Order: sequence, then structure tokens, then C-alpha cells
Amino acid sequence: MKEMVYDDSRWVLRLRLMGCWNETEARKRAEATRRQRGSCHGLPREQQAERTGIGVNGDNNNPAFGSRKPRNDNQTIFDAGWEQIDVAVDSHQRSLAGSTEGFSAVQRSPNATTNPLSTYKRQDPLCRLDIFSQVQSLRGQARQEYGKIHGSLNPCYVDAIMCRDHTTAMVFRIYRDPNHQARMLANLARFAESDLAQGWQERQEKVQNLSDTFETAVAREFEQALETADVDGKQRRYAEVLVALNGGQKGVQIFTSNSPIVARKDELGDPLDCLRLGPTGSFSSQESQRFFTRLAEGFNEQIALIDRIFPASTKAAVTFLERVGKEVFADYLSTLLDETHRTGLEPYLEAVSGTYHQSLYMAKALRPSKDTGDDFYESVDRIIARAFEPHIDLYLSEEYSFFKRKSEAEVAEWERQLSEQDASMQSLYMSNVNRQADKRDFLTSFKKVVMMPVNVLPTFPLSSPFGGKSATAKALVNGENLQTASSQMSTRPATPSMINGTNLGTSRSATPMPEPPTTELSAKAAIMSSRLEGIRSLFSIEVALNLVHTAKAGIERAAVFYRAQSQFGEDARKQCQLIFVLLLQILGNRHIKAGFDQAVDHLAKYNPKEIQNHGHTEVRPLVTFLELVNVGDLIQQMLDVFYEQEMVASRLTDRNDFLDPAVKEKKKFEQMLDERVAAGLNKGIEVLMAEVEFVCATTQKAEDFNPDGAGATSADVMDIGPSETARKVVDIVSSHTRMLVGSTEKNLLDVFNQEVGLRTFTALCKHLKRQRISVAGSIKLISDMNHYFTYIQTLKNQNLLEYFIALRELAQIYLVDPSDAKELATIIADGDRFHGIFRAEEVYEFAERRADWYQIRAKVERAMYGIGCVVM
Repeated sequence: MKEMVYDDSRWVLRLRLMGCWNETEARKRAEATRRQRGSCHGLPREQQAERTGIGVNGDNNNPAFGSRKPRNDNQTIFDAGWEQIDVAVDSHQRSLAGSTEGFSAVQRSPNATTNPLSTYKRQDPLCRLDIFSQVQSLRGQARQEYGKIHGSLNPCYVDAIMCRDHTTAMVFRIYRDPNHQARMLANLARFAESDLAQGWQERQEKVQNLSDTFETAVAREFEQALETADVDGKQRRYAEVLVALNGGQKGVQIFTSNSPIVARKDELGDPLDCLRLGPTGSFSSQESQRFFTRLAEGFNEQIALIDRIFPASTKAAVTFLERVGKEVFADYLSTLLDETHRTGLEPYLEAVSGTYHQSLYMAKALRPSKDTGDDFYESVDRIIARAFEPHIDLYLSEEYSFFKRKSEAEVAEWERQLSEQDASMQSLYMSNVNRQADKRDFLTSFKKVVMMPVNVLPTFPLSSPFGGKSATAKALVNGENLQTASSQMSTRPATPSMINGTNLGTSRSATPMPEPPTTELSAKAAIMSSRLEGIRSLFSIEVALNLVHTAKAGIERAAVFYRAQSQFGEDARKQCQLIFVLLLQILGNRHIKAGFDQAVDHLAKYNPKEIQNHGHTEVRPLVTFLELVNVGDLIQQMLDVFYEQEMVASRLTDRNDFLDPAVKEKKKFEQMLDERVAAGLNKGIEVLMAEVEFVCATTQKAEDFNPDGAGATSADVMDIGPSETARKVVDIVSSHTRMLVGSTEKNLLDVFNQEVGLRTFTALCKHLKRQRISVAGSIKLISDMNHYFTYIQTLKNQNLLEYFIALRELAQIYLVDPSDAKELATIIADGDRFHGIFRAEEVYEFAERRADWYQIRAKVERAMYGIGCVVM
């Protein structure tokens, strides 16, 4: 029985239940003892016993040290090792040696009977309040350490169990200070944890009831002190009592419940005021800002009171913050967002992003308490995130849907207006057609001059070169209006459009409406001309600007959650990328690509023979298409600025990540734009060459190259400058090549210039084969060839220049005198002279266009045969 009672593990268990046993401390003390025992190795056993406290026979005479072999804390006497049992037996035999028949002699005095309660009362009551701080973790001494606690607390514990009236409990009779009473009740509750005997639940419940009764009384006093605003007096005093009793959370709860910003939270602001007091159907951020300002001010006032009332150990500020975040902030936010979502989608999106942004600023205005430390603002951010968490998924989904619906509606409205304008144009031109008269007069109508093109869609002035678009694109993306941006870009007015019935470009009233045509052929020609003029309005910079601004607003709203480094940051970043991708898809495939396709289709229908009024230096259909290219380039630059400012600068995307959705879609958009521009330019070159051929066919006079046979005057013969046709061709081609400078990439511009030059070369060769050229007229021809060569030099394309060098050399065959047939044959047969551009057969064909060819043909062919050149 003694071994069972004295077993150290039993008392270690009780100390551990009360939270008084520190295993780390006990292990360190045992290791110190073991090291001290090892330092005595080699000394006589009597000296070892004096130093270590271990008897000669192995008994432990020093209660401060544990047994030789460490034991498990949960070990009982039945688990003890043989060594421990031997030590116990030796100790028992030694105790019998000094006793009578195994019992120690007991001497009693007449006054031996004493009252335990009187002995207990003679102890210092204040020492019993701190009894747990006096306990040490010593292996082998757990019973003695537990005895200290038992001796100090057990009388009050038994009394608390046995008393029927709480007011007569010993703890209230010995201690009069409420703080001392609370500390003793806390000690009794802790001591009750070590009660393992039968019926321990009932005994713990009685101690708890006594503590609850005391807590209720103190809480009532604390609440009354709150009403009297006695902060540094009763409030602080009773708060300390509650802290000493069980940590003070009851006082914190009472303080929080009676706080003005919790009890009277309606006075901070009504969430519906954000909808009632602002414009109809919109969200008023001023009202929500007032709420957050009042909440921050009230919170800081209450935190100042908490610092004065509660000790730092209560973490009262954190509890108060959690309660305010849940019952005030989150309730206001939920009511506001639910109501704005029912009101409209755009107010809801503005409310979610706006209130989150305001919440972050409010968090910075909150004053931390003395007990919160560096974790205060992290706690505030966590509470804000918790309040917004139920709304984030819906918000991000609605943000994407809102942009998609609004963008598609914007483009659809633009397409509808174009369709209506095209239908009204056809109705106007066909309204005055007499089909029977047209049938009778069809051939005549075809030969008549058709009317001038009618500008049904608004137009804007032609300008070249296109400069300053980078600054304009940046200004447009940053929200400046179109008129301001246009003033910065002197060479590029706004693109015309009719949005919501408002003419954003040149007014239609500025151009008087001509009389409608009276024949179906002329009406169709007028429709074709008008469509060619309207190419520039097939897509609009205003529509693109509206889409960019809508996307910018949505991305900036969603990016608030990413920039705050909140837990929703990654979802917000992905949503911003999706909005940008959708912007490129709608603006590219739905608007720009469709516009370019229609433009190419309209260009394919162009026939210069049906147009009476040809411009002096420009082909209007090609000019309007090049202006469309310029608008597309400006839109692309706007998107580049938008991408850099909104996506890259905000770190919403990484331009070096080729797998990033935004990067991939941007490359697809640029590739689509390049392909559409290339297809349009190819068709535009065909239109330009058709105009060149038309000018050559209609303006080249017969006397230009054959003054002798056409009856030219002496003044015509003496004019050695280029002909009017050559000047017009160069002016037409050069004006269109210059228009692309600055609006397209250099590689595309070089390809365009080279293609234009080659096709111009082909057109001139065809034109030359239709002429009759005399020796006197060859001077004019050589002047024309030199004029073409001079223009080609400005394109700075050496490969292209070789063709016009050969063309200039070709003109020399018409300058050879008819009597020198051998010289002409030598020129025709000299392939190196033309750098391989023309073969001898081709040069021979050009020589056939000499006015005197039939007189010299036989001589030239004999001379060619003589030098070994046979032309089949």
C-alpha cells in the first residue's frame, strides 16, 4: 500500500491535470542529477552518499532526486522495475530495525488533538492565493509538491462542496477583497481538476456553481459601472476581478454588447441610403464612406476605453474587433450588396468594389490596442475578407457577364445602324427608278456619266501622314474625350459614327443631297460608289473606345481585390485576364475583322470605268480603305496602351509568359489584324492598278509619243518634260504609298511598296505595248521613264529599282535612227543591257511599237540573224 501511495506517477498525473507539471523542466532536473552523480565516480561510497544523497545500500536519502531509473509518468507500482522494488524492500527493512514489532513508536501528548481549521486559519491567506506558482516539477517529489497544493486549497474545496448557502462559504469568510475571492475561486476550480475519486463530476459542478454565482454578481456590478461611465474606477476594478476569476471574457462580452457601435449600430448609417440618396438606379459611394468613417471613429474610441479597462492578457480588442466585424460591418455589407444586386447590375459591381476599397482605407484608420501587437491589421484584413467572401464569386461572375453583354450590345447597335443606313441608301437611290425606261435605255445609260458618289455615312477629312497616334491612343485609353484627343493629333480627326442616334463625325447636313438617279444602272453605280466611300465607317474608333473604357472600368474594379493581396487576389487576377481576352475577341473578331472583310468585298466590286469623277492624285476607294487601316492601327495602339497600363503595370499578367491567356489572345488579335490588313492591301493594290491603267488609257495623248503622225504642234515637240499621264500616275501611286507611312510596320510597308512598284511596272509595260512611238516621240517617253525611275528611287528598294532601270533602258530602242538597223538589233539582242528583266523576245515585241517598224523590220531581223539572235 505504501508503494502504491508513494508512487510518483500518481501525483505527476494530478499535477498535470492542474497544469502544474512541466515535463521539460523535470527532465532537465533529472539530467542535472545524473551528471552530478557521474562526477562522484571513483570516490568511496560514503562520500558518494554525502554528495548525491544516495545511501550506501542504495536508498534515496535525498528527496530532491528521483530514482536511478527514469519511470513513465503513467507508471504504477505494478509497472515498477526490479531495481525500484529492491530499493523499496531495503528501505522497508531498515524502517523495521528501529521499530517495535514492525510499528513505529508513537508518543502522544495530552494536547495532541487540534482543530485542522484553526491550523489552516493560522496560515497566511495571501500565500494560498499564489500556491500554484510555488510548485516545482521534480521527479520523485511529485507527492510532496501536490501536498503543498492540497494543504492550501483542500479545506476551502471541501467547504465549497459541503456548504448549502453560497454566502457562507469559507472562501468569502476568509477573503473580503473581491479580487482575492476571485483568485481563490479560480484556484479551487483548478484544484478540482485533480479530483479523481468517485463523484468528482458532482463536486466539480458545485465548485463551478459557486464560481458562476460570484461571476454573475461581479458582472452585474461591472455593467452598472458601464452605465455610470466610471472607467478608471469601478469598471477597471471589476474587470480585473473577472480576469482573475476566469480570464475576464464575461466582462469583455458585456462591454462589447453595451458598446454604442454594436448596441446602436443603426446610427452609423443605413445601407439603403446608398441607393435612395444618390441618382436613381445608381450607387452612392458618399453614403457608404460616411458609414465607414463613423465606424472607424467609434471603433477607435472604444479601443481607447478597452486599453483603460481591461488588462492586455484578455485580448479584449481582438474579441471586440471580431464582434464588430460580424454584427456591424458584415451585416451592413450584406444588406447593401443584396439590395444593390436587386436594383441593377452596374450599381452592384460598383458597390462591391467601392466598399472593399473603402474598407481597406478604413482598416488603415483603425487604431490598434496595446494587447494586439503587430497582428492587429492582419486580423482586420482577415475580418474584411471574411465579410466579402460570400459575395466574391458572384461579383466576379457578374463582372464578366456585365462586360460581355454591354460590349456585344455596343457592337450590335453599331451593326444595326450600318444596316439601316445601307438599307435607307438603297431605298433612296432606287426610289426614282423607272424600270421600263431603263430597259429601253440600258445601253445609253451605261455610256452616260454616272452621278458623283454620295456620302451617306459621315466622313472625316483625309490626312497624311498619320502621326501622333501613340499620344492619342494613350489619351483615349486614359479617359479623355474624342475631341480633346483629336486636337492633340492634328492629322487625325475622329472616326465618324452614329451612336444612339447622335452623329459623332461630320454632319450629314454639310453635304447637300443630290437628286436621286432615274435609271437602275445609275442607281446601282451610285450605291456602289457610296459603299466604297463608306468603307472607312465599317468599324469605329468610338465603339472601340467605349469597349476599352468598359473593360478598363471592370478590370480596375476587380483589380482592387488583387492589389490588396487578399485571399481573393488570384481569382480576381484570372477574371481580369478573362475580361481582357473577351475585349480582344469582341473587338477583333466581331467588329474589326467583320469590317475589314466587308471593306475587301466592297473593294473587289470597284470598277474605275463606272466612275466619272476621278481624283487628281488619289483613288477614293483605296484612300478610304487606307484610312480604315489607320483606324485599325490606332485601335491596336489603344489596346497596347491599355495592356501596358492596366494589365502589365498592375501585374495582372506577365508579358513574358507565353502561356498566359492574355498574352496568347493579344498575339492572336495582332495576327488577325495583320492578315486582314494584308488581304485588304492586296485588294487595294488591285484597285490602285486599275486606276493607273484607267489613267494611262484615258489621259495618254497619241501625239505624246508620235507627234509626227498625230499632227502635233511645235510646242508639243519641243516639250521634253514628262507627259501629263506620267505625272498623274506617279502622283496617284506616291500619294497612296505615303499614306501608310507611320500607320503600318516597316516590313508590311516594304512589302506593299514593292508590290505596288512591280504592278506599276507591269501596267506600264502593258501601256507601252499599246502605243505608237516615233523617234521624235521617244524623247517624251524617255522623260516619262526617268520620271518613274525618280519616284521609285524614293522607295529605297534596290530590287525594285532594277526593273525601272531596265524600263529606262528599254526606252532607248525608240531613239535609234531608222537608218541604223544594226544598232537597234544589237540593243534588242543585248540581254545584259536589261539586267535579265527583259528577254530578247520581249524587247522585240516592244520594238514592234515603233512608228516606222514596218519600214525597218526586214533590216532589223537580218541584222539580228547576222549576230546570231533569232526571235521566234
